[in-house]
Amino acid sequence: MTVPGLPMAVPSRDLPTRVRIHEVGARDGLQNEKATVPTEVKAEFIRRLADAGLSTIEATSFVHPERVPQLADAERLFPMVADLPVALPVLVPNERGLDRALGLGARRVAVFASATESFAKANLNRTVDESLAMFEPVVGRAKAASVHVRGYLSMCFGDPWEGAVPIPQVVKVCRTLLDMGCDELSLGDTIGVATPGHVVALLAALDEAGVPPTALGVHFHDTYGQALANTLAALQQGVTTVDASAGGLGGCPYAKSATGNLATEDLVWMLRGLGIDTGIDLGRLVATSTWVAAQLGRPSPSRTVRALSHEDTEEH
Repeated sequence: MTVPGLPMAVPSRDLPTRVRIHEVGARDGLQNEKATVPTEVKAEFIRRLADAGLSTIEATSFVHPERVPQLADAERLFPMVADLPVALPVLVPNERGLDRALGLGARRVAVFASATESFAKANLNRTVDESLAMFEPVVGRAKAASVHVRGYLSMCFGDPWEGAVPIPQVVKVCRTLLDMGCDELSLGDTIGVATPGHVVALLAALDEAGVPPTALGVHFHDTYGQALANTLAALQQGVTTVDASAGGLGGCPYAKSATGNLATEDLVWMLRGLGIDTGIDLGRLVATSTWVAAQLGRPSPSRTVRALSHEDTEEH
């Protein structure tokens, strides 16, 4: 249940005053559903997220329909939400995907790289270097069209096949993506094995290599219950962009040990308690996640959604 004045805001000097949440539920969350979610439900989900105050909502992915059939409706979905006054990034795996996205007026795109050879092979059927070479013309053409480019980097903290991932290996790929022209990078803890000390060490190494925290977002999975602790560690190092998924939806279809993303509601609750502004109406967000959980036929895994889900949140 909700109690007025909770959580009590107790700001900290070593934390940012505002954090931008990069909402991935509509893409990363729904692409992992066994059943295909109707396009109209996806569009309504995105609209409700925007109404709750999310300013960046990853809408869909222009991948081949056979690779991710849950997102085969990208051409139909994007025009249904393109009028929203929010940033709507879309994933583009190659030049064909970029063409499809640009043809619909997308102004923010993302490429999806890997820090490890095993995952690059499983996800892209290429080596790390081959995948980066594939992304170079995508990024170049996007930047030539004045389109914002985000570079996702998976397996930054551990790989299910290779185990621990050396920090210099991650730094090298990050530096390559930035040099390629990416505007920002998202560091992915794809299987949720990161711990705060590891997060601090990687961010320090990146900063030393000329990749400042202002160019980074963090994308933590909660497999071992470490996502919020890792996020706090990243914020203490100057990161101000955090990926999260409404209701904790999603995982990774190419890494079987990956579980759900950090729930947006859990993140907002923590940030509110730290006195950090997000611009998000938590009540509306909880109502949205409760609604989409009902559409999917199961309860939300988010602890904050469970704690706050009751009749008055559904009035929004």
